[in-house]
Amino acid sequence: MKKLLLTGLLAISMLLSGCSFLGEVNNSIDYVNQATEHINTLNNFAEEAAADPALKQELEDRLITLKQDVEEFIALNDIPTIAEDIHQELVNQNEALLAEINKVLENGKLALDKLESSEVFTTINEVTSLINRIESLGQ
Repeated sequence: MKKLLLTGLLAISMLLSGCSFLGEVNNSIDYVNQATEHINTLNNFAEEAAADPALKQELEDRLITLKQDVEEFIALNDIPTIAEDIHQELVNQNEALLAEINKVLENGKLALDKLESSEVFTTINEVTSLINRIESLGQ
C-alpha cells in the first residue's frame, strides 16, 4: 500500500514539474516569435529606406511606426528565463536605436539630412545579427 501511495505521489510530482517545464518552453517559443518578428520589422525598414529615400512622407510614417514598435518591444515584461540575457542585449540595442530615431525626428517630422548621417541603419544591422541566437532559443 505504501509503495502504491509513494508511486502515485512520485508520478504526480513528475507530472507537475513537467507542466512547469512545458510552460517555460511555450514562453520561450512565444518570445522567439516576438523577437524574430521585431527584428524582421527593423530589417524590412532598413532595406526599404535604403531602396528609396525620396519617399520622405512614407519614410517618416514608417519611422514613427518603427519607433512605436521599438518602444513596445523594450516594454516587454514576460521574458522566459532562458532568454533573459539575449533580451537584455536586444533592449540595449533597441534603446540605442530609439535614441537615433529621436535624433532624426524633429517635432515628429523626419529630418532627412540627419537620417542619412545617423546610426539608425548600423544599429538595425547590429540587432539583426542577434537573430541566430534568438532562433536557437526555440530549439
